[in-house]
Amino acid sequence: MISKMFKHLVQMLIMSTVFVLSSCNISEKYIGHVVNILDGTMTDAEIVVKEGVITAITPCDVPDDAPYYLPGFVDSHVHIESSMMLPTEFARIAKRHGTVGAICDPHEIANVLGIAGVELMLDNARQTDFYFGFGAPSCVPSCGTDIETSGEILDSKAVASLLKREDITMLSEMMNYPGVLNADAEVMAKIDAAKLVGKPVDGHAPGLVGEGRNQYAAAGISTDHECTQYEEARDAVNAGMFVLIREGSAAKNYEALSPLIAECPDMLMFCTDDSHPTDLVKGHIDQIVKRAIKDGYPVMDVLRMACLNPVRHYGLKTGLLQVGDSADFIAISDLSADFKVIATYIHGVCQNDEESEAFELQDCYSRCAATPITTGDIAYMNEEESVVPQIVATDGSLLTAWYSGPKDSHSQKLVTYNRYVPGARPQVAYIRGFEITNGAIAQTIAHDCHNIIAIGSDDGMIVDMINRVISMRGGIAATDGNETVELPLPIGGIMSNLPGDDLSEINLKLEQTVRQSGCIFNAPFITLGFMALPVIPELKLTDKGLFDGNTFQFVKNGEMRIP
Repeated sequence: MISKMFKHLVQMLIMSTVFVLSSCNISEKYIGHVVNILDGTMTDAEIVVKEGVITAITPCDVPDDAPYYLPGFVDSHVHIESSMMLPTEFARIAKRHGTVGAICDPHEIANVLGIAGVELMLDNARQTDFYFGFGAPSCVPSCGTDIETSGEILDSKAVASLLKREDITMLSEMMNYPGVLNADAEVMAKIDAAKLVGKPVDGHAPGLVGEGRNQYAAAGISTDHECTQYEEARDAVNAGMFVLIREGSAAKNYEALSPLIAECPDMLMFCTDDSHPTDLVKGHIDQIVKRAIKDGYPVMDVLRMACLNPVRHYGLKTGLLQVGDSADFIAISDLSADFKVIATYIHGVCQNDEESEAFELQDCYSRCAATPITTGDIAYMNEEESVVPQIVATDGSLLTAWYSGPKDSHSQKLVTYNRYVPGARPQVAYIRGFEITNGAIAQTIAHDCHNIIAIGSDDGMIVDMINRVISMRGGIAATDGNETVELPLPIGGIMSNLPGDDLSEINLKLEQTVRQSGCIFNAPFITLGFMALPVIPELKLTDKGLFDGNTFQFVKNGEMRIP
């Protein structure tokens, strides 16, 4: 208790805050360097907050070492489920890093639990002070039941119903871009439903350029977070789309796309898309802001990308550090590339000492009907063949390549196993890149349908990890041949009710185990999870077979192609 009081006292001194009693109401005053991202100016001033609202910003003399005040950061596209945390816990950790809001696509939990999953996220999010902008998932499943099996399906009627709600901000990423280009009736009905209620439509069209990009944008799709090359992103901007520069745990596009900051900062935002707990505990949007400042881009442009553009585009209600706004702002040490977030305020309340909220688990949250398997169930159809189509995975990217060559020491088995239908047959392919020499991973995180996905150096270890995940009714299991680490994920097989710091600790043990197995990837679990997502080219393994994301067709057994 004494240490907590001392910490609070020190924080108050650092913030140069003064309390004034007036007519039984408390006014709070914050003295420092005030950043106005609307007009690009900075003023030494006193901010007066009364009942959670900024009532005055008055110029005054301040010490040189006083804090800098600016609007909080906003993640312009994130799947909270990838942090394996509930919204309340995600917000608690993100606020440490100066984040006050996030544009969230709940399609991960929707693929498992349907509307009930979206409701779970919305209900939990209401329990904390944080600006969540949740979308109506547009692709559940991502592209069609003939290609993959999800736990639930959201058709255009269900999506239209969600979009009418006040707590739904937009139509989430339209991943079925071939459906848009071919004017698929269901796809266009979802887009039309968003237009009808005046809500933005998020995009997802990796590699789409030229006339295809123009057609995609003309359909009413206003953003894309899947651009990985400068020319591709430039094409999207020219088509009138916002480009979201992504730095997640697995997909990292800042280096390729950052030159756009010098050209069109008003058409850019920052996002993490998928951030594992270990990475979220270390940092969030603040990390991307620091990198951009270090690279010499104008500070005000960078801050507008992080604090203003998402708020305006999505209509978030977060304050922008103006008189009359809700007192939502952050205090940082300086405006250098090494700034520290001192405190985060929402509605005038310091959020830094927020504690984890308890969450009561229910049986209905688990959706794992898969039955245990044996090594015979994952025998490759033509095991004797030395030359087979192989997926090539790359660290730092969700894109894959197609390798047509002989199996060798770099080739490993990849298994995707339907977890919603008891007795389904596992699908098997070969994959290169992970370089696991002695070990295996299995998890019920396989975007976006979240069937079981596994990889390993040995059939016996792969099967053991799959069966462990099944016995947990959802989770992650990894072995290095000696030690096995497990993480149950009782909420849809993709989220935990543990505090974020505890999750980070277990996740770190999982990562260490995988490194001990020989894996060279920085984000092996997130990368593995995307090896089942058919809407990101080139080659992926769904629960129904090996799928070519360029032709949108399954690869026939034994089919070869010149690499």
